[in-house]
Amino acid sequence: MSENDGFVRNNINQFAFMYRLIDIMLIQLCLALASLLYIDKYDTKYFMLGLIANLSFIFFAELFALYRSWRASSLKEMLFYASAAWVMTLFPIFVFLFFTKQTEYFSRVVLGTWIISVTILLCAWRVLFRQILFAMRRNGRNTRSVGIVGLTKRGIDLYNEIQNHPETGYKITALFDERGPDRIEDKYLDYFRGGIDEAVRMAQEGKIEILFIGLPMQATDRINGVLKALGDTTVDVHILPDMFTYNLLHARMGHVGEMQTISIYDSPMKGGYQIMKRLEDISLSIGILALIAIPMLVIAAAIKLTSKGPVIFKQDRYGMDGKKIKIYKFRSMTTQDNGDDIKQATKGDTRITPLGAFLRRTSLDELPQFINVLQGDMSVVGPRPHAISHNELYRKQINYYMLRHKMKPGITGWAQVNGWRGETDTVDKMEMRIKYDLFYIRNWSLWFDFKIVIFTVLRGFVGKHVY
Repeated sequence: MSENDGFVRNNINQFAFMYRLIDIMLIQLCLALASLLYIDKYDTKYFMLGLIANLSFIFFAELFALYRSWRASSLKEMLFYASAAWVMTLFPIFVFLFFTKQTEYFSRVVLGTWIISVTILLCAWRVLFRQILFAMRRNGRNTRSVGIVGLTKRGIDLYNEIQNHPETGYKITALFDERGPDRIEDKYLDYFRGGIDEAVRMAQEGKIEILFIGLPMQATDRINGVLKALGDTTVDVHILPDMFTYNLLHARMGHVGEMQTISIYDSPMKGGYQIMKRLEDISLSIGILALIAIPMLVIAAAIKLTSKGPVIFKQDRYGMDGKKIKIYKFRSMTTQDNGDDIKQATKGDTRITPLGAFLRRTSLDELPQFINVLQGDMSVVGPRPHAISHNELYRKQINYYMLRHKMKPGITGWAQVNGWRGETDTVDKMEMRIKYDLFYIRNWSLWFDFKIVIFTVLRGFVGKHVY
C-alpha cells in the first residue's frame, strides 16, 4: 500500500495562479485557432462558449484540488484530474448549447478539434513544466530547506524519502534530537545539529523553512514546548503522524457554536466529494449495465433452467453508517440464508449449484449490485458488504472493524484487488481485509477509484479462495 495518508490537507501550489492562467488561455486559444483554421471566424458567440468553458473548468479544477502542490505526488494522478476536470466541463457546455438552441451555429469539426486539442495540451504542458521543475530541483534550485526534530522511525522514514526523491525540492538542512552525537547513527551525523533548543534557534534565524516534528505523540509536553517556542518564528511546522494519528479517519477541524472540535472518525464523503462520488457511481453503473444487460439475461435464464428458486437473491447487509440495506445477487446456492447465523461458502460446499460455483468464482453473481449502485445504496468502489451476522461476529474481534461503514459498500474494492476476497476462515484474513478497507477510506480519491476499477478488470474477477 503506497498511497499518501489521507489525513493531511493538501498544500497550496506556489505556481497555482500561473497554472490557472495558462489553463484559461489554453482553452480560449485552442477554440480560437480551431475556429479560424476551419471556418475562418472567431466571433463573440465562440468567445462566450470559451468563457463558459473557462469558468466551468476552474470550478471543477478547484473541486478536484488540481491546483494544489504536486511536489511529491503522482504524475498520473495529476493528469487524471486535469483530464477529469475537462471532461466534467463538457457537461455545462453541452447543456448551454442545448437550451440556447445554438447547436447548429457551432461547427462540430471545430468543437471536436477543440475538445481533443485541449485534452492533449492540458496534460502536455503539465508534463513539460513538471520535468523542468524536477530538473531545477535536482540541480539545487527551487528547493526548500527542511529540518526534522526527533530521529524516531517516522523521522527517519521522512529523511529517507527526502534523500531518495530530490525532485520534490525538499533539502535536508538539519536533524535534531535530544540524544547526544554518540547515540546517533553515523550516517545522520553530517546533518545532526543538536537538540530542540538548537532547532528553535535555527528557525528563529531563518536557516530552516520547514520543520517536521517526529516526536512520539505521547510526548505531549515536549511537543507543546516546541510548538510554543516556534510560535516566535515564521517557519512552516508539520507534525509527523505516528500510529495514533494513523488510526484517525479523515480528521478535520469543526465548530459547535464557538467551540472548536476535531473529528476523529469521519467519512470523506462530504460536500463536493460526495457529489463527485455519486456522479462517478451513476455514470459507471449506467455504462456497465448497458454493456452487461444481455449477459445478465442469459445468466438469469440459465439459473432458472438449472435449479429451483428465484433468480435474484436478496440479502440484508450494513450500508453507509451501518444502516441496513438489501443487496441483490444472482442466486448461486440451493438455500437463501439471511438470518442471524450465516455460514460462509467453503470449498466443496454442497449448497452451491454447479452454475453458482462458476458465477461465484468469476464474481458474475454480483452483477445485479449495479442496480444497488443506481439506487444509491452501494458504490462501484468501496469496502465489500459482509453479511450482518459476520459483522456482528467480527466487530467484537477486530479493532476499528465498523469504521469500514464510513463509506458506502462497493462491488469491488482495494482489499479485493489485492487478493483479500472470498472465504475468511480465520480472524487474521479478515483483519487483512479490514486493513485494506480502512486504507482505502483514509486515502480515497477519484484517482484511487480509477486505479481499483482498472485493477478489477485486469485481475479482480477471480480468486483462489472464492467458493
